[in-house]
Amino acid sequence: MFGLFKSSTWSRCVKGSFTAFRRRCVSHSRRFIGENTEVVGEQSLTPELRLRLFTPSCRFWTERPELWPYEDPYWAIYWPGGQALSRFLLDHPAVCRGQTVLDLGSGCGASAIAAILCGAAHVVANDIDPSNLLCVSPTTSGSPPAAFHLILLGDMFYDQSLATSLHSWLNRCMETHGTKVLIGDPGRAQFEEHAIRRLLRPLAQFELPDSVREENYGLSCSGVWSYTPEL
Repeated sequence: MFGLFKSSTWSRCVKGSFTAFRRRCVSHSRRFIGENTEVVGEQSLTPELRLRLFTPSCRFWTERPELWPYEDPYWAIYWPGGQALSRFLLDHPAVCRGQTVLDLGSGCGASAIAAILCGAAHVVANDIDPSNLLCVSPTTSGSPPAAFHLILLGDMFYDQSLATSLHSWLNRCMETHGTKVLIGDPGRAQFEEHAIRRLLRPLAQFELPDSVREENYGLSCSGVWSYTPEL
């Protein structure tokens, strides 16, 4: 029976079926995530941003973790380093205006959204979890850049080995492309104790709202640093 189809016809049929199936999966995932998260913004450092997050009123805030059908949803938390970084960008829009920006480990996408609102020429929200893309849809213009003027990292220094890898990669970006780097972190031990810490210049410090403190083991402040290896 399959011999009745030319290979090109069969290929189009398979590709079309797969595309339709993928669309249904994406639609189901988007609906499921929409039903189990909440659009909020007021209880953060950036009340002007509306983000889809986990909150205490969401089912999976208290549900058994194994019932969540995807990877651990770190993207659904507005972490304090990302809050400080986003607040800094919104307060200083010239940092992003006209620039090509990479938000590395974008999570809920707040820093990428802030960069767009500040007039960035092109923004890429990068994350290893595909579920992030169902909730973050930054609108940019132009073709993807070969290099970035600015790299944003919020809450990415939570692991020593990852911090070391990032340190080396950031150095290459700066040496090759002259990239500027901004880092947001609430002062986690892995960040404060890493060698990169002495190469950072403090730009801003923000007191976290009470609700954010409660969700982050009592961390009271979050800061923004510029990575300056020449120090």
